[in-house]
Amino acid sequence: MNPLLSVVERKLQALPVTTQLVLPDGTVLGPPDPRVRFVAHDKAALAHLAEGAVGVLGQDYVEGRVDIEGNMRDVMAAASALLPGSPVDAARGGWLTELVRKVVSVWRHSVERDAKQIEFHYDLSDDFYGLWLDPRRVYSCAYYRWPDMTLAQAQEAKLDHICRKLRLREGERFLDVGAGWGGLLLWAAENYGVDATGITLSRNQHAHVSRLIEEKGLAGRVRVELLDYRKLDESVPYDKIASVGMFEHVGRAQLEGYFAKLRRLLKPGGLIMNHGITAAGVYNAELGNGMGEFIEKYIFPGGELTHISVVMEAMTNGGLEEVDVENLRPHYARTLWAWSDALEARLPEAARILGGEQGERSLRAYRLYLAGCAMGFEHGWIALHQILAQPPATGRPDELDNPPDLAYPWRRDYMYEAGR
Repeated sequence: MNPLLSVVERKLQALPVTTQLVLPDGTVLGPPDPRVRFVAHDKAALAHLAEGAVGVLGQDYVEGRVDIEGNMRDVMAAASALLPGSPVDAARGGWLTELVRKVVSVWRHSVERDAKQIEFHYDLSDDFYGLWLDPRRVYSCAYYRWPDMTLAQAQEAKLDHICRKLRLREGERFLDVGAGWGGLLLWAAENYGVDATGITLSRNQHAHVSRLIEEKGLAGRVRVELLDYRKLDESVPYDKIASVGMFEHVGRAQLEGYFAKLRRLLKPGGLIMNHGITAAGVYNAELGNGMGEFIEKYIFPGGELTHISVVMEAMTNGGLEEVDVENLRPHYARTLWAWSDALEARLPEAARILGGEQGERSLRAYRLYLAGCAMGFEHGWIALHQILAQPPATGRPDELDNPPDLAYPWRRDYMYEAGR
């Protein structure tokens, strides 16, 4: 047998789920009733399979060089077993790699490039996202306060978790940076009575949220702007600020400037909540084995992962003091599986909505993206951190006495008490 095929066959036999491979000439390797089937149309895909380059194999799938059949949970179980090692370690580079990454990070995150990158992802199709997101279209990690929560319940729990951490109060000026489809913006306004402003670079999201604001009769108290964060007016600061699923798009080289901008937008004594995906490795801005390249090419162009230590360093240098940090990694794994399951259940509708050859590629990419990210969070290759921060201390002795001009009480029980 061909040496390459021998390697592939040994790998298939060692996988935790029964897996079959159909070669370009029709030859079948593996059991007759597999849980996962790879149908290779290109010999190059066989090399990627043998190497365990699962991200490159994912590109082969998107481009039609290989078909992958089976339940996505089984597919991901096979994919994780194919890897030659941790994708975190595989992405680690030396000082020269870090220097190149910093230069690229600066270059790729101009106002114009960021707008195009956001449009690429979020303006794909509102109807498509509506198939698998919860009714509020909250496109970020949910909070499973109880294990048996539905996705919709867990997303509402997340929105409330953020509002509680920020200690939102009626009449406060609240800013949501990267407001998405308006879930947090509207929840805060309707349940906490704040005066809320959201910004986004997605035209689809801006139109959607604007429509909801009018339908809910909130036009006098809630607004959404199609605006880059760098252009936010600093003349009238906010009481509380949330940044949810936003800083991943900012770029590692811009993080200090980003947090400094949020600091200038915040009133003295106010609070900022930063909720976002973080890297498991201190030195890698993406996952290895082709996984980072897959995300960059098909899902989030310009997205960069940053370790929590680097995020906190950037926050500190940006003039903020971190007062509470929470890792929600397994919550995001469960959220992503809920999204993946919902999409898998409605594949024919998704194909009709996206339509055409490009739509088929997008659908294949999202199937792997959602399930692959769920796998990544389960394995700890990536994480999700909520960081609550405030302006730095000023030397006052009454911080523990809950003075009215300071928002943070230095006690966690307020986040979990039954009432608001």
